[in-house]
Amino acid sequence: MAPRHSSRDEVGAFAQQVVDEITWYMREHKISRADLAAAMGVSAGRVSQILSGDENLTLRTLGAVTDALGARLEFTLGDAEGAADAFPDT
Repeated sequence: MAPRHSSRDEVGAFAQQVVDEITWYMREHKISRADLAAAMGVSAGRVSQILSGDENLTLRTLGAVTDALGARLEFTLGDAEGAADAFPDT
């Protein structure tokens, strides 16, 4: 039986996936961190914090990043394994 991952692990993995998508987009479009910082009106250090994977990114921050990149962020919400147990009959 595989060990169950905590929701903290899952949130961390999701945050890292988002950062990975942003860095992939930047690489594909040849956008540097300095370019992103200038487009966002923030310091290069702030962009490094955002892209570190350790930052607790808000939706506002993600919106600012994607807006500065001229990109769109999409996600899909679906059932997780054991989701039926999360909300017993109400």
